[in-house]
Amino acid sequence: MLRNRVIEKKLRHLFAQYPVITVTGPRQSGKTTLCKKLFPKLAYTSLENTEMRTRAQKDPNGFLKEYAHGAILDEIQRAPELLSYIQTEVDKSNQSGRYILTGSAQLSLLANVSQSLAGRTSLITLLPFSFSEAYPAPKAVDLDEMIYTGFFPRIFDKKLDPTEAMASYCSTYIDRDIRTLLNIKDLSLFETFLRLCANRTGQILNFSSLAADAGVNHVTAHNWMSVLEASYLVFRVKPHHNNLNKRLIKAPKLYFTDPGLACYLMNIENTRSIAHHPLKGALFETFVVMELIKQRFNQSKRPNLFHWRDNTGHEIDVILDFGNDVFPVEIKSGQTVAQEFFKNLDMYRALNPACKKGAIVYGGSQTYETNNTYVVSFRDINLFSKLDDRLILDI
Repeated sequence: MLRNRVIEKKLRHLFAQYPVITVTGPRQSGKTTLCKKLFPKLAYTSLENTEMRTRAQKDPNGFLKEYAHGAILDEIQRAPELLSYIQTEVDKSNQSGRYILTGSAQLSLLANVSQSLAGRTSLITLLPFSFSEAYPAPKAVDLDEMIYTGFFPRIFDKKLDPTEAMASYCSTYIDRDIRTLLNIKDLSLFETFLRLCANRTGQILNFSSLAADAGVNHVTAHNWMSVLEASYLVFRVKPHHNNLNKRLIKAPKLYFTDPGLACYLMNIENTRSIAHHPLKGALFETFVVMELIKQRFNQSKRPNLFHWRDNTGHEIDVILDFGNDVFPVEIKSGQTVAQEFFKNLDMYRALNPACKKGAIVYGGSQTYETNNTYVVSFRDINLFSKLDDRLILDI
């Protein structure tokens, strides 16, 4: 039985409004499964298939004529030249709901879509399962098991061993995607870079240090990071700039899209290894940050997450910016709420008196409000999906 995805209602709504929907995201995030499930009457073809791709490239008009009533065109990045012909086809009529394009994002894909289908397509980003999608019964979830398993749908649907699944995922990703995108002569060097990135998840990104440790120059490190980001394997969360008269750190923080993938790259091979791992807090923060990003994407909104840190070490893990106001969030992997959890929130609100509310997400089981601060169990992370500029969590 296929699991329901939070984004389904939004995707149906947009398909009724636009002639083309473009669904991007990392490999194996469930893009094809979702589109086939929601639109079973649409024809389907994959441009990963050599024969189909050749036909689309040699005779794009004839290819699209076969799908005059619409289609799901999978792996569209394999035949980007088809996009301009799709534009011509949808411009012949004012009909919505013609084509669904899916693709694992590449550096040029979104640029090609934006150029060829401007005003004709709505962009959807589908990441691996959210917490609520992976765990319909959240009260029974073990924190360490959740981090180790990650959220790629195939692991849940096929009941795969996470380490084995991620080993296959990484080898496939490196062999199929990186060879296409970058002229890397030494793939082991890139693998070292990837593992170093995983060990920096949840931390301020220092490119000079990363490049030196990986044995590559600064430019190469930037290029490789751009590919990881374009493929939705990592996200960079920018610093939040405001007028608090503080000297702020201007570097972004790095987060892996999936904590299970980060665990594999950090050589964590079982749940027991996580309990006392020195980077457990960073892995937990990765989970929380990515949940907040998934919630925005599932509403077809851009992420509104930032981090805040001054040059003396004071920091807020996440600043949710709603334009008129901000909502600070602290992330703690501990299962017992300690008074020190509130320290940075109190500091930030003293600097920014207009900020009244805030939240702490932690590894325990209770959710409650105290002194304008929401203390939220990781099992109730979905509460943030309803947070808006009213800055109220309905607990």
